[in-house]
Amino acid sequence: MEVSSFSTSCRSLQQYTVVNVETLLLKKKCLPKWNQVHLFPSKRALRPVGRQTGTRQQNHAQVLCCQLKEVPIVDARCMDEVYDTLAERLVPIAAAESNPNFKHIVGLCGPPGAGKSTLASQIATRVNKLWHQRSSCFDSQVESPEVSIVLPMDGFHLYRHELDAMEDPKEAHARRGSPWTFDPERLLRCLTNLRKEGSGYVPSFDHGVGDPVEDDIFVSLQHKVVIVEGNYLLLDEEVWRDISSIFDERWFIDVDIDKAMQRVLRRHISTGKPPDVAKWRIDYNDRPNAELIIKSKNKADLIIKSVDF
Repeated sequence: MEVSSFSTSCRSLQQYTVVNVETLLLKKKCLPKWNQVHLFPSKRALRPVGRQTGTRQQNHAQVLCCQLKEVPIVDARCMDEVYDTLAERLVPIAAAESNPNFKHIVGLCGPPGAGKSTLASQIATRVNKLWHQRSSCFDSQVESPEVSIVLPMDGFHLYRHELDAMEDPKEAHARRGSPWTFDPERLLRCLTNLRKEGSGYVPSFDHGVGDPVEDDIFVSLQHKVVIVEGNYLLLDEEVWRDISSIFDERWFIDVDIDKAMQRVLRRHISTGKPPDVAKWRIDYNDRPNAELIIKSKNKADLIIKSVDF
């Protein structure tokens, strides 16, 4: 994808907006110009990281400022600069930790149509590439393992048979994708186990079948950076609060809701839904969910603002 510009600036920490980055975001293929992105940490990013200790305990915003302020203004021609900038933030964190069970868990949140899966995948790929380049400098004979992996929240959907068992099965299926059609307790147990044990199996989601796939993703001890992507990771409700508290960093992709729904409409139609059915599903389910998700933006440490032009 082509990009019109990429720029960064570092301001005083007292102003809270430490870094601005301008570029495009979130399409899997190189297409004509789509949207523009601004990356900036929220006020919450100024709080210290509670789990880090000793000399490594430092302020999220200070870390971001120190790592990004030296990036020059670039006349970019592709999306790589944004992906690389975020990946380069994560690699030193993985490299600095000697605990074999260590996990740096990033929660990537945003409404439907924001591009969470694309962003998570691209950054994980770049983290692994940078890690391999770093490792090969020390031993060119040994292939380094992947150090980053993506964990999609979709694997924690309730099964269709669980929706069938609800008081109003028709409504449950129509509203699938709403918070109450997920199993947040299971997601919390999974993340807690990864934090404690350093490895474990997690489910994925088969969109063709429409159900989770058990134990389809293995997070190993070698995976130091885990990017969890999903809709409700920052939701300020019940179990979701506990899930949010596990993350070392909380990223939010902020997108104009009308633009996001246009993308979701195209996605529904591409999977075979008639246009009128696709529009009904957006009005009845996707947009209300997106409005709820956008309210959780203020819980983020880093906001990725996507604007179509």
